[in-house]
Amino acid sequence: MPNVRALLVPSLIVALCAVSVSVDGVPVHAGQAAAKASDAKHAATDSIDLEILRDTIRANKKALVAANLDLTAEEKEKFWPVYDRYQKDLKAIHDRYLTIIQDYTASFETLTDEHAKKLLDDYLAVEAERVKLRTEYVKSFSETLPGRKVARFYQIENKMDAVLRYDLAATIPVVKE
Repeated sequence: MPNVRALLVPSLIVALCAVSVSVDGVPVHAGQAAAKASDAKHAATDSIDLEILRDTIRANKKALVAANLDLTAEEKEKFWPVYDRYQKDLKAIHDRYLTIIQDYTASFETLTDEHAKKLLDDYLAVEAERVKLRTEYVKSFSETLPGRKVARFYQIENKMDAVLRYDLAATIPVVKE
């Protein structure tokens, strides 16, 4: 299996740099002061850039999955529609996760105990949804692929998630005491 980190890191670095600069006009580096004011055009540009970025990451993930699953023609025909639905459902969860990160980084300097607790609760709810979705899709993937390939797919997904989370964690500071 090709080195997942080596294949994903270039896309993720671009992704994290773009997200670190600004998402909907809010700087994501938490050590900085609160967001600068931005006009509607700038916010629209950020939103478009973020969508392009997400599409690039999804395309690279799909290419990595394709390169590592060695699907037959019949498996491809059945697998990719399920994979696309899975990614679409996962996108909604990732969007909620991004919103939590944006909220945290925007309020990092002035974070109250109550707000910190709410963010933690929101994060754990998103994580529970992610696990629930992944669990629900095992059946669908198992209907398209043999068990070993389903397990391999989930391993690839786990490795990509680990790389993303590791690199993202490096940019998000720990809550101040």
